[in-house]
Amino acid sequence: MDLRQLSDEVESVSRQYANAIGIARDDTWFLLKLQEEIGELTQAFLMLTGRARKKGRTEQELDANFRAEMADVLCHVLLMARHHGIDLEAEIKTKWLTTQPGEKNPSATERAVEPRG
Repeated sequence: MDLRQLSDEVESVSRQYANAIGIARDDTWFLLKLQEEIGELTQAFLMLTGRARKKGRTEQELDANFRAEMADVLCHVLLMARHHGIDLEAEIKTKWLTTQPGEKNPSATERAVEPRG
């Protein structure tokens, strides 16, 4: 599955959910929903790694929850990118996959300060 196909499918689910409960998905909603999901991922990570109460959950349940929250974050990144008309595949190629075989791959810090263009 490619990102565009996944984005289409996630958009369909999100739109149905929003329609069913009467949510207006605007710029603010997309950002706050992503922030909420990152918080849930953080909590799942803390529980999985023993840095927060496990609330009676087994290791398998904690691991499953961590994986599920990771998926939620990815899906909400896709939704937000789609809402803002961002082609994530193109941006990933530009930002992360710009080196050719045999070339030195710049560090994340170097990529962050290099001008795009």
